[in-house]
Amino acid sequence: VQLVESGGGSVQSGGSLTLSCAASEFTNRHYYMTWFRQAPGKEREGLACINAYGLPVYAEAVKGRFTISRDSAIHTLYLQMNSLNPEDTAMYYCAASYIFPCGPATNFPYWGQGTQVTVSS
Repeated sequence: VQLVESGGGSVQSGGSLTLSCAASEFTNRHYYMTWFRQAPGKEREGLACINAYGLPVYAEAVKGRFTISRDSAIHTLYLQMNSLNPEDTAMYYCAASYIFPCGPATNFPYWGQGTQVTVSS
């Protein structure tokens, strides 16, 4: 599975961005997809995850501000981000798994290259 993120950029505090993650293909209809981010000097942080049935889970840090969704027909994952603040500045990654459910980064064997999000105050 190859994953390619897009949609990152620079935005002012309070602004919004929508990230996309295009997957090459899935050989199994049952899979999980997730968004992580990593800021300089910090560990990779899980943000949101969606399972094969479309049920999302969110980290507390983004609950109510970020929305994860998926278009299974075109194998694309999205992350709608609202009310962005400078603490959201990071490289954002999508990842996928056939076997392991939503959880830590080690559950996901397939990763994209990331897209940078920069939020200025």
